[in-house]
Amino acid sequence: MKSRNSHHSGAISCGKTNTLPELFRIRADMTPDAPAYRQYHPKDKTWISYSWHEAADLAGRWQHALSQESLARGDRVAVLLRNCLEWVCFDQAALSLGLVVVPLYTTDTPESIAYILEDSGAKLLLVGNFLQWKQLLPLQAQLPSLQRVLCLQADLSMSNENSQSEPFFRFVANWLPLESHHFQATTGDTNGLATIVYTSGTTGRPKGVMLSHRNILWNADAALQAFRVYPDDVFLSFLPLSHMFERTAGYYLPMMAGSCVAYARSIQELGEDLITLRPTVLIAVPRIFERVYGKINNQLRGKSGLARWLFRLTEDIGWQRFEAAQGRGRDRLLSVLLWPFLRYLVADKILSRFGGRLRVAVSGGAPLYDQIAHCLIGMGLPLVQGYGMTEASPVISANRLDNNIPASVGEPVKDVELRIALNNELWAKSPGVMLGYWNRPEDTRCAVDDEGWLHTGDQAEVIGNHLFIRGRIKEILVTSSGEKIPPADMEMAICQDPLFDLAMITGEGKPYLAAILVLNADAWQEFAAELQIAPDDPTSLCSQRALKSALERIMQSTRHFPGHARIRAIHMTLEPWTIENGLITPTLKLKRPEIEHRFATVIKQLYAKHAVIG
Repeated sequence: MKSRNSHHSGAISCGKTNTLPELFRIRADMTPDAPAYRQYHPKDKTWISYSWHEAADLAGRWQHALSQESLARGDRVAVLLRNCLEWVCFDQAALSLGLVVVPLYTTDTPESIAYILEDSGAKLLLVGNFLQWKQLLPLQAQLPSLQRVLCLQADLSMSNENSQSEPFFRFVANWLPLESHHFQATTGDTNGLATIVYTSGTTGRPKGVMLSHRNILWNADAALQAFRVYPDDVFLSFLPLSHMFERTAGYYLPMMAGSCVAYARSIQELGEDLITLRPTVLIAVPRIFERVYGKINNQLRGKSGLARWLFRLTEDIGWQRFEAAQGRGRDRLLSVLLWPFLRYLVADKILSRFGGRLRVAVSGGAPLYDQIAHCLIGMGLPLVQGYGMTEASPVISANRLDNNIPASVGEPVKDVELRIALNNELWAKSPGVMLGYWNRPEDTRCAVDDEGWLHTGDQAEVIGNHLFIRGRIKEILVTSSGEKIPPADMEMAICQDPLFDLAMITGEGKPYLAAILVLNADAWQEFAAELQIAPDDPTSLCSQRALKSALERIMQSTRHFPGHARIRAIHMTLEPWTIENGLITPTLKLKRPEIEHRFATVIKQLYAKHAVIG
């Protein structure tokens, strides 16, 4: 294991490289034999490690193959792959040739993918398997710019319809050269366009965020200065690389530091992969921590009163120790004496679910509910929250391990300026602010003013240099009585109850708040049994007994909110909200307009004659 003191000499700062492929080339030359990537090979059922030298050699083959295509600098090429080494090789090869990479979500709908391909004018598309392309075939007429489709996974059982489309469609195995090719990274324009990353599109069509090499290199370097990362660190990569948070913090940042990245097999197998790979750094969104917290609570429900008391005691004493370590309190003698026992009996069992050796877990992309942070930090998880936007490359602020206020999203990273403007809107200025939106000059002018300030759309407050996000300006509900309510905070609170998977609050211009709720199927079975109603009978969901009991649980979850924020009517459904049915984005955010449209009749009934349930 390399000395911790060697960190700075082993890291590559943004000042040492102009472009992302230069960073890759420098890293491969500096530490050729060090572990770079690990991924699972299903055929062999083994985890395979690749050194930086091996990764660069593979990227060289991709670079040579891409150079043979009829592509010019500035042309857009799209990638529809799950996280893997091949994603990295394609990205680096394309960037080295001056091409612009357009990442796509594998979970996105064919219609949305086709829109992005059309809007960006992508000339080449890399897919993971033939099914992904087959789903796009009916929309091919919308893609006149597309000249080539590459498929990573060979499917010998697929129909002959593909063979007739040669040379338009090719398998990567037949496209890549067999011989090795040296990966070359000539000095390029650091301010040149590197990628177009499409935002989630919660309120309309996705917008393409244009980011330069300098945008991303600066941001990775700034994040690296906020968190010490070492060559012997292992990152577990499972957030999609189409998400800028993962791409900067979980791909380019470890490349700067010389750390290893291991690719999780799937979200479903994440728990097993955490235990197998034992990462030291985890980049995640709140939903991952919510799931862990939900499982803990479900298990506690079946435990004895003593077990539940021990768990809460461990959480409380662990939190006291955390606060003392942060300089906001002191360790009591009883806590010092009890902690080794509680850690062995309770906390270590929780931490083992994350592999047992995490140095830092970063939550970003959405707000993390305070109760979850309190619990997991109390158990000893080194959890910090950050804040950013795709338009900022993306990191704007982050808590540090030694200066962590969990209710905040931390201090700004280096070279970031913050301003609280009218209506408490947060503005940010940094070298990471985007070049603009692709083909949307008017939207660009609305988002970034003439002085370079990015208007985030988030309401915020700065206290002691720590940033606190208070809600979205466009997501504030104003009831008919003039009360202003941030629905996302209440929705998070409701979903801490294992009964509710998702929630959306309504009430704009209405006399009170109502909620549409997606129930957890397993929890509903238990809930219905307790109420002695038939769980498989659809009418049970709207029975007065079920509605009243569910409302009581919601009132308990939201008891800390002001009285005018009380939810007075609800509708419950077991039908999930998915990317496929258009109700959530690939980043798992609610598409409020679509949900309101889908449930328009239900919402109208919830407000009929000002009826109040319960």
